[in-house]
Amino acid sequence: MPITNAGRVLIVDDEPDILKACAATLKMNGLRDVVSESDSRRVMEQMDSGRVDLVILDLFMPHVSGMDLLLQLRERFPHVPVVVVSESSELERAVECIKMGAFDYLVKPVENERLMGALRKAFDGQALTDHAHDLDDRLREDGSLDNPGAFAEIVTRSRKMLSLLQYLEVVARSSKPVLITGESGTGKELIARAIYRLCGFSSEMVSINLAGLDDLMFSDTLFGHKRGAFTGAEQPREGLVIRAAGGLLFLDEIGDLGDASQIRLLRLIQENEFYPLGSDTPRKCDARIICASNRDIKGMVAAGRFRNDLYFRLNVHHVVLPPLRERKEDIPLLLDHFIGQAAENLGITPPSYPKELLGLLATYHFPGNIRELQGMVIDAVACRQSKMLSQEPFRRAITRERPQQVLPATPAGDDESRQRMLEGIWGHFPTLFEADEFLIDTALRIAQGNQGIAATMLGLRRQTLNMRLKVRKRRA
Repeated sequence: MPITNAGRVLIVDDEPDILKACAATLKMNGLRDVVSESDSRRVMEQMDSGRVDLVILDLFMPHVSGMDLLLQLRERFPHVPVVVVSESSELERAVECIKMGAFDYLVKPVENERLMGALRKAFDGQALTDHAHDLDDRLREDGSLDNPGAFAEIVTRSRKMLSLLQYLEVVARSSKPVLITGESGTGKELIARAIYRLCGFSSEMVSINLAGLDDLMFSDTLFGHKRGAFTGAEQPREGLVIRAAGGLLFLDEIGDLGDASQIRLLRLIQENEFYPLGSDTPRKCDARIICASNRDIKGMVAAGRFRNDLYFRLNVHHVVLPPLRERKEDIPLLLDHFIGQAAENLGITPPSYPKELLGLLATYHFPGNIRELQGMVIDAVACRQSKMLSQEPFRRAITRERPQQVLPATPAGDDESRQRMLEGIWGHFPTLFEADEFLIDTALRIAQGNQGIAATMLGLRRQTLNMRLKVRKRRA
C-alpha cells in the first residue's frame, strides 16, 4: 500500500547506487519528497537547512560513522525517527542502535516490502506523537477555537463540548479516519460537517446512512458497478466513493454493517482502493472517511459482531458526543436557537417563553437528545396562541416520554439490598404515606418550588399536586 501524506525522507549512504535504488523505491511507493546524501559530514547541515521527517541511515561510512550520526540525531532532533540500514547482522549491534534511539534496524540487502513496512510504522507513530502533542497544547488553553466559523452549526457553551471542538481542530490535520459515537440525536452529522469545513476540501461531502443496506446495496452504493454486473445492471454506475473523491465520505450507522460489508470497508480504509461490482480492476480512493454510530462498537467487537481489525482502523481518532443531559447548560442557547429557526420557517416573529420553562426542561433527561428538544420547540411554536410560548406542549411531551420505570424481578439477595437502601433514607421501612411525602418534597426542591414543574416530574396534573399539598397542610 502506498504511503500518502508523509513528509520528507533523508537517505544517508556513501554508495551512490544504493542511494538511487532506495530513492526510486520510495518514490514508487508514494513518497515524493526524498533527499539523498552520500557525504556523512553534510548530514547535520541537511537537517538544519530544512524540515526532515524521517532518516534512513547507513552505519558504515567514511568520515562520520552512522553510529556517531545516530547519537547526534537523537540529541538534536529527537522527534525525527531514524531507520538504520546496515550490512551487519550482529544482534548486539542492532540492540545497541535501538537502545540509542533508532526506530528500526534493517540488514542489507533490504526487501522493498520490509523497508516500506518500517517506514509506514515510523510515519504512523510520528503522526500519533505529533497529534498527542498538538492536542495537549490545545487543551491547556482557555477553550478558544482557531476556526470558530467551522462550528457555526454547533450551538454550545459547554466546557465538555468546547474541549471536543478543540480536539476536532487537531484531528482535522490528519488524513486518518474519524469515528464518531454517541446516542441518537446528539449531532454526529454536524460534527462530520465541521470536520469537512476544517479540512478545507475543494470537493463535496457525501453522506450515506448504512442502516438497512444489505451487502449488495452497500457495495453498489459505495463502489458502483459495471454494466451486466448483476441482473438489472443495464448501465454502468459510479458509486459514492468516486463522487467523494478529493472530499469527505461520511458513513453513518456503521454498526449496522454485515460481515461481508465490513470486509469491503476494511479494504477501502486499509488499502485506499476498491473494486466496482463486476470489475477485477481496483480503483483508488482519496476521500477522507468519517464513520458514525449510535451503538457501542467496542462492545460489539467483544461480542463478535464487529470486526476487531476494522474497529482499530476506524478508531484512530475517536469522538464521543455527550448526551444533552450531560450538557444542560446548553439548553437555554438551544431553546433560543430552535425557537428562532421554527419562527423563521413559519414567517413569524420569534415568540418569548416563560422563565419557568427552563426549569422544566432542566428536570428532563432527554432520551432523544438535541433532536428531541428541537421537535418539542417546533411543535410549541406551531401551536402558540400568543406572543408567549405555552409550557403545555413541553409538559405533554415530557409526560408522554418520561419512562414509567418498573423494578425488575430480582433474587432475594437484591431484595435485602433494596430494603437496606430504603431504611438508610428513613431509618425504617417507609409507609406509602412517607414515600409519597418524600417524593413530593424532593420534586419541589429540584423544581425550586415551582409546582407545575414538580407535578410534571411526578407524572401528576398541577391541580392534583396542589390538592395533595393542601391536604398535607391541613394535616399539619
